Amino acid sequence: MGTLYYGDNLEILQRYIKDETIDLVYLDPPFNSAQNYNAFFHEKDGTDAASQIHAFEDTWHWDIETKKAYDTVTEQPGKVSDVMQAFYTFLGGNDMMAYLTMMSSRLVELRRVLKPTGSLYLHCDPTASHYLKLLCDAILEKDNFLGEITWKRTGAHGSAKRFAPIHDTIFHYARSDAFKWTYPSVAHDPEYLEKHFRQLDDKGRRFQAISLTGAGTRNGESGKPWRNVNPTTVGRHWAVPSEVMKRHNLTGKTVQDRLDALDRANLIYWPKEGDGTPRLKWYADELEGMAIGDVWTDIAPVSAQAAERLGYH
Repeated sequence: MGTLYYGDNLEILQRYIKDETIDLVYLDPPFNSAQNYNAFFHEKDGTDAASQIHAFEDTWHWDIETKKAYDTVTEQPGKVSDVMQAFYTFLGGNDMMAYLTMMSSRLVELRRVLKPTGSLYLHCDPTASHYLKLLCDAILEKDNFLGEITWKRTGAHGSAKRFAPIHDTIFHYARSDAFKWTYPSVAHDPEYLEKHFRQLDDKGRRFQAISLTGAGTRNGESGKPWRNVNPTTVGRHWAVPSEVMKRHNLTGKTVQDRLDALDRANLIYWPKEGDGTPRLKWYADELEGMAIGDVWTDIAPVSAQAAERLGYH
């Protein structure tokens, strides 16, 4: 079981979280959007408690306390101090600078607690994303930046004298080059499969016939004929996919042996007319899925009536 902490996350990080103990950080901080937020508690019967506790005010002001926090962040020489001083030179002591000061101290702590194999996702919006990117580059190292996810969080709506703001940004950083990645994917669209995997084998399995050769000629085994087919006559060579051999537990000492193994497993398509070059049967049901891109349009926003909507971003 995990532990749920309630309170200022900076204090929690400093008091309770040890160095390099966290696998994953998802940070969804206030967006400097001039909104107030409450912590919602419920009675045992499920109704809202009569008194809602004011959690924080998403409006940041440059004051004495903020200046002290800024001095703490910048007193140690290094990239973090440099970028924060550059921000102050450009922005001065205003609300945005107060917001960045608040974020910098927390991001420094989050880097400290991340394992070398860990990753951090920072959710923000265009209000301060350009500043936060530079701040994260300084704290987490620019070479550990893995990508920027654009999340379409709502549909288009009227907006005076500008394009309708409909997206948020999620920055993805690794703690080091030893970070773990599990290659997330989604199922291919049925329309895509029908369009690109049009052929059916004798069992009704959908496949696409793809090339078994690669560009350029070779002098070794891959350039020798197989079943009276010589790939060098068209400036190519045999290229047997090793992942297909492994998936079907096939082996072969030579390129020609591996091609024989594929043919015995009924994985080679022989055209009946025209081009007699054998091709590989690439089955739709063996696809590993489509890699998830960095533009997300399929996660609908929480409706205003949903029980899980608590007023946070």
